[in-house]
Amino acid sequence: MSERKGFFITLEGPEGSGKSTQARWLVQRLRRAGRRVVWLQDPGSTPVGCATRQLLLHTTTPLSPLAEALLFIGGRVQLVEERIRPALAKGDVVVCDRFHDSTVVYQGYGGGVHVPWLDRLGRHAIHGVMPHLTIVLDLPTAQGFARLRRSHDRMERKTRQFHQQVRRGYLQLARRDPRRVVIVDASKSVDAVRAQLESLIMKRIHP
Repeated sequence: MSERKGFFITLEGPEGSGKSTQARWLVQRLRRAGRRVVWLQDPGSTPVGCATRQLLLHTTTPLSPLAEALLFIGGRVQLVEERIRPALAKGDVVVCDRFHDSTVVYQGYGGGVHVPWLDRLGRHAIHGVMPHLTIVLDLPTAQGFARLRRSHDRMERKTRQFHQQVRRGYLQLARRDPRRVVIVDASKSVDAVRAQLESLIMKRIHP
């Protein structure tokens, strides 16, 4: 797309992978390097996204995987139009904590919604605005849950089998699209993970 002059990075991963912590570090690292960086959360980072996040992660109302997927996609459409497109058009680096791939693996591989259909629907809704680089912080499910130290949200409360399917989904995405989706071993030390992130991104990002 002609308006995409910037660089779009997403961080993905199963629960407890350290994704949000590493995303915050990455934003600061890029800013120290002189980049203009927009840091976003999906869902979140817009009024619609924040309301969607509250509903999806903290409601006590049962939601089907398809209902979850459609709500996530709706919030993402607003995020793309309100925040991501304008930032990329200005040449900014966009770092987003979760994006389209989360819906594919959580509601698709984990929840049982037909994955190819869900992938097509999600991409069509955001008009193909996909990341240049997606980093999946990967670690075993049991290890990820051992790291969680806060009260669990709706996604974290799902079964271990569900979260094992989520992990397998991320690994499958990386096999299908290795140019965009890169796996990083999140079981290593924080410094080792950061060194690998820095190496990956500085090689890919536009000068």
